[in-house]
Amino acid sequence: MGEVEQGIGADELQLATRNHGMPLEALRYDLTPAGLHYVLIHYDVPDAQPAWRLEVGGAVRSPLLLSLEDLRSRPRTTIPVTLECAGNGRALLEPRPISQPWLLEAVGTAEWTGTSLAGVLEEAGPTGGAVEVLFTGADRGIEGGEEQDYARSLPLAEALRPEVLLAYEMNGAPLPPQHGFPLRLVVPGWYGMAHVKWLRTLTVLTEPFEGYQQARGYRVRTEPDEPGEPVTRVLPRSLMIPPGIPDFMTRIRYVESGRVVLHGRAWSGLGAVTKVEVSWDGGWGWHEATLEAAVGAFAWRGWRFEWDAPQGEFELLCRATDESGAVQPLHPRWNVGGYRNNAVQRVRVVAR
Repeated sequence: MGEVEQGIGADELQLATRNHGMPLEALRYDLTPAGLHYVLIHYDVPDAQPAWRLEVGGAVRSPLLLSLEDLRSRPRTTIPVTLECAGNGRALLEPRPISQPWLLEAVGTAEWTGTSLAGVLEEAGPTGGAVEVLFTGADRGIEGGEEQDYARSLPLAEALRPEVLLAYEMNGAPLPPQHGFPLRLVVPGWYGMAHVKWLRTLTVLTEPFEGYQQARGYRVRTEPDEPGEPVTRVLPRSLMIPPGIPDFMTRIRYVESGRVVLHGRAWSGLGAVTKVEVSWDGGWGWHEATLEAAVGAFAWRGWRFEWDAPQGEFELLCRATDESGAVQPLHPRWNVGGYRNNAVQRVRVVAR
């Protein structure tokens, strides 16, 4: 991992202390314990009221008002899903975009339990002109100079995918407050901004949503005033559990020379991961790792590689390839918001 530009300000530190990433050693778990799973909270954790209801309206034939008990009484589905923040890797860009200063830990995999969004939408009955579904959470704040509820939309076809969930449980327990209690959206394959938490309304739209989080936030721009490309599906990424033991401040790893078994996880929202490779010479030579079975169709898969480590200092790299042919790049692709940086992980290692 390269050097991070210095000079993080108090505003970024406030964000960094409110949110947290998953320690990379937690990659050893198939399912990330809830307390280790990454968390990003845009505004505040709202107070879930006993009278909470989910409103389903807009361009539908039959508006619905559903309690949590109503949703729990519907057909129940459990799916393991890897979630990754769109800003994962932002702090490794130069110059560094000013926002939540993620390194590589903004990821986690959980089993999400809930009911299919498609079933609820089919009961409400979108009208013929429906094009999108808007999801609005209970968290409210000011961003980009606008007071707003956190809200994002999906194209109707994406919302009707059978694996998209209205989730009320995480790893077999009720959603923790920071993960969206009492109800959140889970959109397998998409970056975390689409998985709206503290969900309170679904609105079927006949025109594309133009709210802040859709039209201005979460778009890939090389210049601040251009429209940009919307952030959608997760690009391929592989991460390794840093081997050996760390230096406290620098996190440089120390291992004994000889056989070192490297372990990690890889995932992609564009298709199944088909290959993971490891390098210890700056990316000149790549060596294929052994892949394990995926935790689920929308979750990461493990990999392992036996490295015969000579004495010396090295930089370990790993990269994933998915079935679409997408491969992690060696170097980041800079953009204004610091989104979708899926450049290879770099781990500094001293073999003694």
